[in-house]
Amino acid sequence: MAKDWLEGVDGAYDAVVIGSGLGGLTSANVLGKMGHRVLLLEHHYQFGGLATWFKRPRRHIFDISLHGFPVGMIKSCRKYWTKEIADSIVQLQSIRFINPQFDIDTTFDRKDFTRLFIEDFKVPREKVEGFFEHLRQMNYYDRDNRTTKEMFEEFFPGRNDVHRLLMEPIAYANGSTWNDPAITYGIVFSNFMSKGVYIYQGGTDQLVSRMTDELQKNGVEIRRNCLVEKVYTEDDPLTGKKRITGIRANGRGGESRDIACKAVISNANIKNTIFELAGRDAFQPDYLAEADAVRVNTSSCQVYLGIKQGETIPNIGDLVFTSEAKEFSSEEVTSFNTTSRTFSVYYPETRPQNATKRYAIVASLNAQWKDWQDLSDADYEAAKKRITTQAVDGLEKFIPDIRQKIDWEEAATPRTVNHYTRHFDGTSFGTKFEGLKVSMELPEQVSGLYHAGSVGIIMSGWLGTINYGVIVASKADSFLAAAKRGEVPQDASSAK
Repeated sequence: MAKDWLEGVDGAYDAVVIGSGLGGLTSANVLGKMGHRVLLLEHHYQFGGLATWFKRPRRHIFDISLHGFPVGMIKSCRKYWTKEIADSIVQLQSIRFINPQFDIDTTFDRKDFTRLFIEDFKVPREKVEGFFEHLRQMNYYDRDNRTTKEMFEEFFPGRNDVHRLLMEPIAYANGSTWNDPAITYGIVFSNFMSKGVYIYQGGTDQLVSRMTDELQKNGVEIRRNCLVEKVYTEDDPLTGKKRITGIRANGRGGESRDIACKAVISNANIKNTIFELAGRDAFQPDYLAEADAVRVNTSSCQVYLGIKQGETIPNIGDLVFTSEAKEFSSEEVTSFNTTSRTFSVYYPETRPQNATKRYAIVASLNAQWKDWQDLSDADYEAAKKRITTQAVDGLEKFIPDIRQKIDWEEAATPRTVNHYTRHFDGTSFGTKFEGLKVSMELPEQVSGLYHAGSVGIIMSGWLGTINYGVIVASKADSFLAAAKRGEVPQDASSAK
């Protein structure tokens, strides 16, 4: 008989968190520390969402998305997780951009970018300083209707090389394009540009282990291999709308189980949350129309390359953005046959706690679900082989003997992302800008229902999702506290 991963779970909790991406983990931890009884359920066999890892034969270990995030992660992890986690966050020293327009190596902070713009790109200092100051002052609530491309043209007219340097890393970080609102670019880029790019030193296996230890210390019940199939709601006579009553979950051990709760925090994609978990009947027509109109962001491919034990590779940089495209374009970056990819190089220092020194390289490409979803089995395998071969071809320009040093190759695609995360259309980056409003207004539609997933481009990446998890947990805490006092929660009383 199959193991029931829900065995021992109680029949009722204050809150259930669906999914263990960094937003879900953080929401659960904050609520646990506030004294609420919390159950976190993850359908995958690993915790971490897209911030996770996997192992392969010959002692290979690969991080799904370790590189990189802003310096703000240190403060957020120290405040909402542990000092031990925060102290393991270190800066990457070498971010390289190699394409037909330029070849540069940078620490990717404001000081070094200013130097590059002035010395290499011959941009007047006042233009550079004015641009960075403009980004620093941009605010989510500003009514700024410009696209990112239009903002670039205002500050650096006709300078596609400058535009490329500014846009390329953000396109890989959260799927942004020329046509997305300038505000989404400004907030994300100014975060990165303060003091460089950082990673968690120790690997995501150590990070997630430390996080799950902290969750259990704070009383949170955590279970993996448990799929939430449905979020239950009922009519609330006090507010005239729906309210959360519980969830249905399956622990792969047979029959599904119902678990009662007052609040649900969904770390799933916002469209999955609304249309599949809660169901259309729980929402008002105007809200459904907005949710239907939310565009999901692009997806990605990865090529995982394991280096033989005992072999070494030279230091070619921590992140290497490469492309054969003559100029940057959002269409080329996400095309099925893109030549643009980023190499994340994992040196032994990535996991200093390991006795054996190992190297790994992950090539990342932006991708679109539509190009991969309907491929036949034969075409799918051929496409995976193609992107793997091209990744190794690209590496040979930096490490000529790389082929004989590799003893593991594996490709992931948007279909892989969809399989392991169940994200709508296999998105790696959540939704476009309009998704944030829909996500934030979720509890106004259903009392006690919250969303903490990657959304709106701004709330994406490691720092964005952790901070959004904190915001949502704070709202859920206020809701639960009011409910325990017998009051109508603020979210519920604001129903339209």
